[in-house]
Amino acid sequence: MLGGTVLTTRAMAAVDRTAIASGIPGIVLMEAAGSSVTRAIVDRFAPCPVLVLAGPGNNGGDGYVIARRLLAAGWPVRLAALGDPARLSGDAALAAARWAGPIHSLDRAPALPGDLVVDALFGAGLDRPLAPGLAATLERCTAGRRHIVAVDVPSGVDGSTGAVSPGTPRANLTVTFCRAKPGHLLLPAASYMGEIVCADIGIPDAAVAANGQGLRVNTPAEWQARLPERSAAAHKYSFGHALVIGGGATQTGAASMAALAAARIGAGLVTVAAPGEALGVYAGHGASLMTRALDAPADLDRLLADGRFDAILFGPAAGLGRRTEALLERLLACGRKLVLDADALTALGRMGAAADGQGPRLPATSVLTPHDGEFRRLSAVTGDRLTRARAAASALGCTVLLKGADTVIAAPDGRARLNPLAPGNLATAGTGDVLAGMIVGLLAQGVEPFDAAAAAAWLHGRAAAACPTPMLATDLLAQLPLVLEASHAGRAGAATESRQHRQPA
Repeated sequence: MLGGTVLTTRAMAAVDRTAIASGIPGIVLMEAAGSSVTRAIVDRFAPCPVLVLAGPGNNGGDGYVIARRLLAAGWPVRLAALGDPARLSGDAALAAARWAGPIHSLDRAPALPGDLVVDALFGAGLDRPLAPGLAATLERCTAGRRHIVAVDVPSGVDGSTGAVSPGTPRANLTVTFCRAKPGHLLLPAASYMGEIVCADIGIPDAAVAANGQGLRVNTPAEWQARLPERSAAAHKYSFGHALVIGGGATQTGAASMAALAAARIGAGLVTVAAPGEALGVYAGHGASLMTRALDAPADLDRLLADGRFDAILFGPAAGLGRRTEALLERLLACGRKLVLDADALTALGRMGAAADGQGPRLPATSVLTPHDGEFRRLSAVTGDRLTRARAAASALGCTVLLKGADTVIAAPDGRARLNPLAPGNLATAGTGDVLAGMIVGLLAQGVEPFDAAAAAAWLHGRAAAACPTPMLATDLLAQLPLVLEASHAGRAGAATESRQHRQPA
């Protein structure tokens, strides 16, 4: 499983330069990269004819190393190059000089034998579409082959944005080096990778630390140590009081699911505030839920006078009228931890809090949870999902969770986490309400906004993976305590292992 630091292609280039400047020759790194790909191939596939496609840069240099090492291991290998190998320079030229076999032109590659194709044409740094002729040639090269192994990324993928060029092959296996790149986790590129292996090629951690940009894979290692533990001396107030603002009698489902999710994720108390006519419906949805009447915006002032509400969720089924804007104005001024979702995000955009730096900054303890459509109502920022989420978090001054199969969680200080691809069964009504409820439940327990959003996104996906397909959003609720318990067990196991490693032999 991918984890830890993620490097944009620009950052990865800086890491390479730092490593080389520290005294590691570039050809040593290239040999290590080629060896890693070779090892991954030998470990997974039976010996078969191999066609290596080598590009005009360092990715192609890796291809020459792979071809040489597979041939030495007894595999039949053909190599086809893009461009004139005599024009290679630097480490790629050294690697090509060590290949003693024939070098065919890429134009002839479709006719060459090979059950397994190694795509070493372009690496993750390609930031433009493949030329149409080259795309057609690449499609012919890979058509009908049993296995396609990509070096770094499949050629045609922009490793920093996840964009995919027409003609990009779909790999069975992708081997990247040092750290994952955004394109390994962002769609559409993530669906082209197959199995992903991130190989250690000897680049020092210090080189990564010197060039990192605060981008990480969202795994429990990032936040599990900050989730609250439940000791025998704890009581319900130890785990906070979440307030969920709900809709009227015909719009109770969204807020009910959110409130129950807040309770299931561990909030000690959960109250639903809604129009009086709907309170009986909310009470019927969950015996553990408390209710308070909220018929007019002024009623919210009285609720907020109660200092025991630790975090507030607003937006699911709130409606798009003036009432929603009036409630939102009060919430933004109250100084509490906020989760704003659904209709609250549309109201936020209408009120001028645009994520382009022109509107007001939100309280730093806020978490916004837009999907792509809601994001467009908040911001005119365009580009890939990582760029948009980071820009919005910076402009608004709060955590932004941009929902999707490739969810991005961004903090206002520039940190961001990329959530591994979510299960497809989450594509059903109400799952976003459950996610918002999970976040407010974690905020109520004292988890910081960035960690609360990241933890909720990961646990949400893990809970969905345990549910049947097709799934109802309510199916997630029973799974939440189980995935939360597993996360705590993982933390305990990691702590035990750490203590064992510290013990003298």
